[in-house]
Amino acid sequence: MSELKSSDKPFDIPKWVVWEAYQRVKANKGAAGVDGQSIEDFEKDRDANLYRIWNRMSSGCYFPPPVRAVEIPKTGGGVRVLGVPTVADRVAQTVVARFLEGKVEPIFHRDSYGYRPERSALDAVATCRERCWKYDWVIDLDIQKFFDSVPWELMLKAVARHTAQRWVLLYVRRWLEAPLQQPDGTIAIRDRGTPQGSAISPVLANLFMHYAFDAWMEREFPTVGFERYVDDAVVHCRSRSQAKMLVRAIEARMEHVGLVLHPTKTKIVYCKGGRRQGSHEHTAFTFLGYTFRARGARDKHGAIFTSFLPAISKDPLCQDRVRHPE
Repeated sequence: MSELKSSDKPFDIPKWVVWEAYQRVKANKGAAGVDGQSIEDFEKDRDANLYRIWNRMSSGCYFPPPVRAVEIPKTGGGVRVLGVPTVADRVAQTVVARFLEGKVEPIFHRDSYGYRPERSALDAVATCRERCWKYDWVIDLDIQKFFDSVPWELMLKAVARHTAQRWVLLYVRRWLEAPLQQPDGTIAIRDRGTPQGSAISPVLANLFMHYAFDAWMEREFPTVGFERYVDDAVVHCRSRSQAKMLVRAIEARMEHVGLVLHPTKTKIVYCKGGRRQGSHEHTAFTFLGYTFRARGARDKHGAIFTSFLPAISKDPLCQDRVRHPE
């Protein structure tokens, strides 16, 4: 894999890019896909496997196999379905993901925290805590089945906005269209969405939500602060009337881009302590596994007062959210 490039292929993808993608996949470990090949198995004929990926991607004839659906039990019951691509497909996806990250990371919003360099869920929680002290109301946003609902054409339009490389658009479309192999072996054909768990999914999800939500909020409501972690978001408001107006506006925006706000999980929350706390329908919310509510606190002089603060949620479903924030 030492040769830098080849001029006899329709797509100029350097071999070292495939090599670096493989190093990242190897470091991340992960389970085998539909072919049953583990990373250790891949290693046995590593150079030939990497050459095959490079050759097919550079020739335009790389077609991803189905994604293996894995059901992850939730602590509170039920399952979370993750998609596990093959090792070779994870390498190919990482080639494109790294290319796209370099293009789109500079334009992403400062309050987008999911799967970004030097940002974390805890950073989002910390910023949310500070803003809850400044604003009386929040909207706890929940997008219903986000990863199953993203419209492909809008996704591809967002990708095309940042690159004219035909191979990037070609392979993103093929990964979006790749079928899902269910645990019972049946193949599910999809017409929208991007499976959780794939290497390309985080950057695609962030790019879609950048245009669907972040840039739209900055354009339409530039004074309104928010924190977003992929499909989870908290919006800070000065009044209940502003919050109600924003919920209607965001609901219409999500409908415009093919998404739906969850009718019961999306709620308006009063986030101040004191006597007025109990006179509102919602006085607590959970964001990225942390429950925000009025709690007792001490000031620097030791005096006790009530403040709106986060703490790790005791809800088993929220504990599962900490482990799988996407």
